[in-house]
Amino acid sequence: MASLLRSRQRVVGLLGGSLMARRSGCTRLSSSGAAAVAEAARTESADDVSLSSILDNIPVKDAETLRWQRNIGISAHIDSGKTTFTERVLFYTGRIKDIHEVRGKDNVGAKMDSMDLEREKGITIQSAATYCDWRKPSETQPGEEDTYHINIIDTPGHIDFTIEVERALRVLDGAVLVLCAVSGVQSQTITVDRQMKRYNVPRISFINKMDRIGANPWRVVEQINQKLHIPAAALQVPIGVEDELRGVVDLLRMKAVYNEGTKGVDLREAEVPTELVELAEEKRAVLVETLADVDDHIAELYLEEQRPTEQQLTEAIRRATIARKFTPVLMGSALANTGVQAVLDAVCSYLPTPAEVENLALDLSREEAQVKLVPYSEQPFVGLAFKLEEGKYGQLTYIRVYQGTLKRGSSITNAKTGKKIKVPRLVRMHSADMEDVESIGSGEICAMFGVDCSSGDTFTDGQLAYSMTSMFVPEPVISLSLKPKGKESANFSKALNRFQKEDPTFRVHVDDESKETIISGMGELHLEIYVERMRREYGVDCTTGQPRVAFRETIQQPVKFTYVHKKQSGGAGQYAKVEGFIEPVTEPIILPDGSRTDVEFESRVTGGNIPAGYIAACQKGFMDGIEKGFLLGSRINGCRMVMEDGAAHAVDSSELAFRIATLNAFKEAFTQARPQVLEPVMDVQVTAPNEFQGSVVGGLNKRGATIIDTDIGADEFTIKCEVSLNSMFGYSSAIRQETAGKGEFSMEYLKHAPVAIHKQQELVAEHLKKLKAKA
Repeated sequence: MASLLRSRQRVVGLLGGSLMARRSGCTRLSSSGAAAVAEAARTESADDVSLSSILDNIPVKDAETLRWQRNIGISAHIDSGKTTFTERVLFYTGRIKDIHEVRGKDNVGAKMDSMDLEREKGITIQSAATYCDWRKPSETQPGEEDTYHINIIDTPGHIDFTIEVERALRVLDGAVLVLCAVSGVQSQTITVDRQMKRYNVPRISFINKMDRIGANPWRVVEQINQKLHIPAAALQVPIGVEDELRGVVDLLRMKAVYNEGTKGVDLREAEVPTELVELAEEKRAVLVETLADVDDHIAELYLEEQRPTEQQLTEAIRRATIARKFTPVLMGSALANTGVQAVLDAVCSYLPTPAEVENLALDLSREEAQVKLVPYSEQPFVGLAFKLEEGKYGQLTYIRVYQGTLKRGSSITNAKTGKKIKVPRLVRMHSADMEDVESIGSGEICAMFGVDCSSGDTFTDGQLAYSMTSMFVPEPVISLSLKPKGKESANFSKALNRFQKEDPTFRVHVDDESKETIISGMGELHLEIYVERMRREYGVDCTTGQPRVAFRETIQQPVKFTYVHKKQSGGAGQYAKVEGFIEPVTEPIILPDGSRTDVEFESRVTGGNIPAGYIAACQKGFMDGIEKGFLLGSRINGCRMVMEDGAAHAVDSSELAFRIATLNAFKEAFTQARPQVLEPVMDVQVTAPNEFQGSVVGGLNKRGATIIDTDIGADEFTIKCEVSLNSMFGYSSAIRQETAGKGEFSMEYLKHAPVAIHKQQELVAEHLKKLKAKA
């Protein structure tokens, strides 16, 4: 198969080319060098072991393996064409024999949408893993081809399933960000961009749907620069747009490339069409200028007014992309089978190998000191379980190997529980299909059966006490009461337990007062999918109550407290005295493991006035109050309790007495600290045809929306606004009515913000009424 991007580059352009040099025999380092680096990585601080030293000493066998490997994710806003794009990738790499569409007429559905629910709704619900090989003409041996091994994870675009994107990006080395040529950067695009930056994932951008009416790639490139705040420039110019899209011009080689043959399999190269020569030169100049701002080598050529060669541009793009200073932009249409092979070439050319990515762990034996992981197959094994699924053969655990080798039949240790487990079966995943393997090396992604663990657990071979840093898990924003129709069966609790293990954003608890089972998640669709899965997979029909918003409580001013707890009833009584103050927390508190919180307990007690053994009990009393606030019974946010003094009795004091005293002291102080109810506010984006703008704006105003931005295009407008989640229930039906079914919206949790005073009074009165009714 012909290749669009013929240019070849050093494999490690960014970091000195050590892998390439090793392959050609220019650098032959002894195994002692690898052992020394591995020993330094184990015993020294992460800052003292450079990534270049790890690469310079990588064993020849590992260098050769990792050089041809890429781990990538496909991410985008909902309906940007991620799954359609992945389907073409699998077809062109020979992984599947035929193309099936999302919501296709053949009722087969896309390969990566393996769940029945995904195929019915036409959306991706769970991330799906696969792998493929892509062959490119060799740079070092003319006439030969190099084979790249690519692990791919296709992720959902809907905000309700954002945890799937979060955990995929946590273990991937690079990503393809798919954007719609008409809609451009949308709300979930910004969320995905934020997640990529959180995990330092370099990306290639692909402007899809170039065959749609209103496609404008230059507007999208500008939005990437302005809204995502990352320098971007196109590597291609489209030949025709909308229904006249025929191919692209490669700006590095200044050649026109056309997809021809059955489903665009054949690539034909030709000279740039005369009418596009001027535009191509203009856009190539923009590419060079953009690279000159982020790459010193191109900057020198630019200042000397030299025209960079194809190889110089390729190397600069790779350096800047891996350094996350730049994103190359390609364009085409997955549905029209145009431009997909070029993206595969770009993945191999510009995204990093697993060896070029810095991966850190915490050494539990050295007070959680940060250490670097080395991608050497002979070193002790370290891997991260990032996703769980219930398969027909038991629990399926997806794992990324960061160091060492994972072998079938070997024993591994769960760093969190200390439990030793034997690996009965190892498989590579291809959506719902699997292929058995004997071992998996460093930098690979696989799955294992029969291993009981939770999402985010770290596994080692027992030689190292390492734990990988945890991924970010957003808090749920919506809750529903849930009860099975008829008699409760064992499958009801079995399903809920399984879903909680699979999805950290899905929470279940039993309400202390109503004794109802409450499920919480990221949105109405999120919970609706789980209720439907309970019916289909476990045969449990459920009824749900009205949606409930996850309110929070907080304080606005510091307040001192002094509280004495006394109880005497014959024999040993209860006595505890606590003094201190509570105050608002306005900035997040960063914990040693990198996670954040906004509640804190601090003890400043001196002289043993409160015995050290009772301080932990005081903290528990504070946390009791935090979990169930005093206005609505909701969790309290943004509060610090500082314990300054107190008193104890030699006989009557106990842990229970101090726990009760602290809880009551907190309650008294909280009521005096101008308590406030907070509600979740959503970042809402609405897109609809221009003729419906008036009715959409009117509908949003009725819901108390604050309009942040309005973007009016040739045919459609997009409104970005902030609305309380409580006001958004039922909006999916309202937007359909307001736009004759042509509008769409997406929303994402933004923040918790104070409710209006009259609203707070109503909520508190309603809560008290409920408590009174149950009394």
